[in-house]
Amino acid sequence: MQLVVARIGRAHGIKGDVTVEVRTDEPELRLAPGAVLATDPPSTGPLTIETGRVHSGRLLLRFEGVKDRTAAEALRNTLLIAEVDPEELPEEEDEYYDHQLMDLDVVTADGVEVGRITEISHLPSQDLFIVERPDGSEVMIPFVEEIVAEIDLAEQKAVITPPPGLIDDRAEIASSRDSEDES
Repeated sequence: MQLVVARIGRAHGIKGDVTVEVRTDEPELRLAPGAVLATDPPSTGPLTIETGRVHSGRLLLRFEGVKDRTAAEALRNTLLIAEVDPEELPEEEDEYYDHQLMDLDVVTADGVEVGRITEISHLPSQDLFIVERPDGSEVMIPFVEEIVAEIDLAEQKAVITPPPGLIDDRAEIASSRDSEDES
């Protein structure tokens, strides 16, 4: 199975280094020196990582055969793709690869069907499940412990305990003005 693990950014310096936008939770494994990665577009690869280092909080990579800034800049916006065994599991017990979560049925703790995970959006603060509802609409569900109670890969489902208003229109709005009006 192929997984996108990074996107190449701008060239850095004059010796062929590039910045990368990491798209994996395991960059030390997927983006290590010696790793051979497929690319999108395919014509730019495969690329073999020669060196990697962190500079000012950004990962910099250098690829074999890319020896100057011009060659590095030509790789800009290329996606780096790693071949991963579909049976491979993340190191941590409560971690999942995107491909494990895709197409899981999403149900509430009391068994109400919400929909099916069609996409996972990785944001800086948290990950979101994009869930397609039976009527074709979409709902976004934060992938946080307080909302996603259980991931059951054997049953192919994610059990959620959504707060009011997340998947329905019955939001409970509490304000200090409400208590003053009742007095």
